[in-house]
Amino acid sequence: MSVVQITAESDVEKYAKDKTAVIHFYADWSEECKHMNTLFNELSKDSKYGQVVFAKCVAEDLPKLSLNYKVSAVPTFIILKNLKAVDRVEGADPENLDKKLLQQLNSPANTTTQPPVDPKEELNKRLLSLINRHKVMIFMKGDRNTPRCGFSRTLIQIINETCVPYDTFDILHDEEVRQGLKIFSNWPTYPQVYVKGELIGGLDIIAELKATGELVPVLDPDMKP
Repeated sequence: MSVVQITAESDVEKYAKDKTAVIHFYADWSEECKHMNTLFNELSKDSKYGQVVFAKCVAEDLPKLSLNYKVSAVPTFIILKNLKAVDRVEGADPENLDKKLLQQLNSPANTTTQPPVDPKEELNKRLLSLINRHKVMIFMKGDRNTPRCGFSRTLIQIINETCVPYDTFDILHDEEVRQGLKIFSNWPTYPQVYVKGELIGGLDIIAELKATGELVPVLDPDMKP
C-alpha cells in the first residue's frame, strides 16, 4: 500500500476511520524527515503491515491537526486506531516505530482492555522530550523570530549575541505545556532556558550570567576554552 498525503483535516477520517493508521508529521526542510519518509515508504510496502494505513502530512501546513495530536517537533509519528491516538514516536527512531506498530497490530481490538493512561505521566514524558529536543531549549512567548513579550525579546537578543545554537517553543500555542512546565520545573514564569535538559533559569539569570562572562560556558559546556 502506498503512503497517502494528508492535505486537509478531513482526510484523517477519510483514510483512517475504523482502521489502524500511522501519520508522519514532517517538514520538507528537515533532513531527519527526509530519511524517515524513505523508511516510511518501505514500511508501507511490507506485507506484515498490510492492515495499516500509512499517511503523512506537512506539520506546519495543518497547524490545527498538529495541535490536536500534540505535535511540537518533526518528525513525529502518531499511531491511530479508529481515529483515536493510541501511541506516538517522536524523532527519527525507526526501530521504535516498527516495534510500536507491531504492538498495535497484535493488541486486542477492544481498546477498553488497555491499561489506563496516567495524564500526568504522559505530560511529564512529553515535557522531558521537549526540553531535550535541542541542547539549548528556550520556552517563551512567541518564537526566536517573533518574540511576543519584552522579556522574551530581550532574552533572545542576549542569546543571539553568543552565537550558540538553540531552539524555541512557543508556549502561547500550547496551554498544556505552558501550565505543566511551571509545575514540572518549579519555575512559575517565562521565558525559561534549558541546557541539556536542565533548567538554567529565566531572563534575570541569563542577564546575570552575561554580566559575569559565564553565559557562553553555561550554554555550551562542551566548548573548548
